[in-house]
Amino acid sequence: MVHFGSGYHHSMDREYGASTPADNATNDIGVGIKDFGMSMGLGPVPNVQAIGAKLRAGGRKLEFVFTGSGKGSGQGQTPEMYGKLQRQALVEMKQANRVDFTTHATIGVYGLAGMDQQGNFSKSSKNFSVQEIKRAIEFASDVARGGPIVVHTGEFQRPIADAEWNEEGPWAKKFQMYTGEEDRTSYRVVDQRTGGVIQEARKNRKVSRPVWKKYESGDEFWDQNGGKEYTDKKGNTVQPGDYIDYWGNKLEPDNRAPVFNRKTGEFKIQQMGWEELKKEAEELTQRARKYWQENKSKGEEVWNTSLWKRFKEVKSAEDIQIKPEEAYIIATLETTAANSRGWALQYAGDFDEYVDKIKKLEKAQELYKKIYEATSEEERWKLKVQLDRSGLGKLVPEDEKYPHELIERSIAEVRRHIKQAQEASSSQWSQASEAMETIRNVESAETYAFKEACEAYAQSAIKAMMESDKLEKEKKLSKPLTIAMENLFPETYGAHPDELIKLVKGSQDTMIAMLKKRGMDEEQARKEAGEHITATFDTGHFNMWRKYWKGDPGKSMAQNDEEFNRWMLTKLGEMVDKGIIGHVHIDDNYGYHDDHLAPGEGNTPIREMVKLLKEKKYKGELIVEPGADYTTDVSGFSSVMKTWRLFGSPVYGTGSAGTPAHRSWGQVQYGFFGQNQPPYFVFAPYTPSEDWTLWSGVPLE
Repeated sequence: MVHFGSGYHHSMDREYGASTPADNATNDIGVGIKDFGMSMGLGPVPNVQAIGAKLRAGGRKLEFVFTGSGKGSGQGQTPEMYGKLQRQALVEMKQANRVDFTTHATIGVYGLAGMDQQGNFSKSSKNFSVQEIKRAIEFASDVARGGPIVVHTGEFQRPIADAEWNEEGPWAKKFQMYTGEEDRTSYRVVDQRTGGVIQEARKNRKVSRPVWKKYESGDEFWDQNGGKEYTDKKGNTVQPGDYIDYWGNKLEPDNRAPVFNRKTGEFKIQQMGWEELKKEAEELTQRARKYWQENKSKGEEVWNTSLWKRFKEVKSAEDIQIKPEEAYIIATLETTAANSRGWALQYAGDFDEYVDKIKKLEKAQELYKKIYEATSEEERWKLKVQLDRSGLGKLVPEDEKYPHELIERSIAEVRRHIKQAQEASSSQWSQASEAMETIRNVESAETYAFKEACEAYAQSAIKAMMESDKLEKEKKLSKPLTIAMENLFPETYGAHPDELIKLVKGSQDTMIAMLKKRGMDEEQARKEAGEHITATFDTGHFNMWRKYWKGDPGKSMAQNDEEFNRWMLTKLGEMVDKGIIGHVHIDDNYGYHDDHLAPGEGNTPIREMVKLLKEKKYKGELIVEPGADYTTDVSGFSSVMKTWRLFGSPVYGTGSAGTPAHRSWGQVQYGFFGQNQPPYFVFAPYTPSEDWTLWSGVPLE
């Protein structure tokens, strides 16, 4: 172990046990060198030795970032490219250097809802992503012996202008992706049976639908009854707003009738815009909630034919919510179903008559065949002139066929009509039935993806829980393995703080339900869910919301920036207060792209964020994520040193303990490059070597 002589000291007594009166640079925040770690992408880095080199540069915490997925490659490594011997070497490296490892699952996963490049949601894609997370969990179990496993969110693309969190509150309408977004927004709607997109509902496109006949002002029955409730001919009480038929009888919503204009001879049609669709969605929500209240305890046979069967398993009526985009697709599908039913009725209109006609023709054919057989060959020619008298046709020449043969032709013709009617009509009924079945499975992509994601995160967290239990039994657990969802880019769900909170809490609730089904009591299940599902807060990703911030034109640029920073800190505080943040990534940018500048080199208020975290007793990791410095500076590790400088952490001084003389990172930031010894200590196998000295010049003892 290295011992520091009196000529070398560090001011941060919480790290090295020495202090100086002048060393108060970090007292306002409370972080020092030992608090920061570094991430390293496993892809360009070729082997375990290269990982060791990063540790010798001075890292106290190191996050392994897997850049590959599926079958790994040299430029995109995966957890399974590290076998038992390499994993053991990393464990020994961890123990020898007294460092902590954390794990970042493949960056190729963007959320666990299973969305593919076409915007569909696939169970196989979802399963692939979950398997990738489980690979990372096993690696973290073997190598890090615990800690967070970072997983990118980004469950699906969604609009910003119309997001729920942008609708109300002190920050309402403060974000917009582009000018006019609120009028051009589109929403995907999926078939929950397959996860495939049915159609996109666009706010700037209206949908046509019949105007349904209701008992309301302007209707003839309203005038007849003075706008008061009445009893129809079937004994039903009709109230204002109820659907009625053309005779004033009450109708159930599923059988409602369109308004007929007697003057024009046409049915009345309306163009529904987004505001009308919102009202339609509210009405559908009330209908669905009413059905749930009346049938929640009934069996599958009742729900399978209901338009609301996807709500059978909800816990309360308040959980039922039809969205405007769902109302959009439902209206479209109802029109499709109505069109198919109309043609089905048209094609089948004469079907019964055709069937009866076949019966009559077959009887006539049988009669004439008997007559034919009973008539001698010499007299049979007379049968041909009997056609007109029998009502089967006019007199025919001698070369025409006999009556029973002509009837066979008629039978064949009628059978053709029957076949056409049954094929056309039944196919139209099938299309109508399929449209109605699709309506039963219509679901907003957001709602569907959220449930799928929560289930996948919960599955992954249960795997982390089981690995943690195994390590604990082996007395190897450093801290519980935890799924740490990372806020990704603003364009995708999970990036906004409100979404991240909802995603973490929803996944925890899903995990609790899963564990209870396994027999675990609720208190323990809640504890496990809170322990194994958390969030990773990424400062750079958070700052990228800056490009969508709608500044106040009446304020200066500096004032608008200040307001945006206040929003960031407010939302960060909310996430901490909700107890979801368990891991932190630190990197910087200018609010446009994820360039991973060193902290302090962009416009992200990183110092203020870390200060807030510390004030709120955050005790997790602070991982610096290098990026730009790999190509614009000396190395990725200079991002860590710049972080030390940002937070005012001084280095070993050249004076004696108790004196203010020391050099800061601003003076010696690059002084150790070209050296290959750690600034902290070297342990075990390295200590016999006299070649190893600290970059500060302190000899090993």
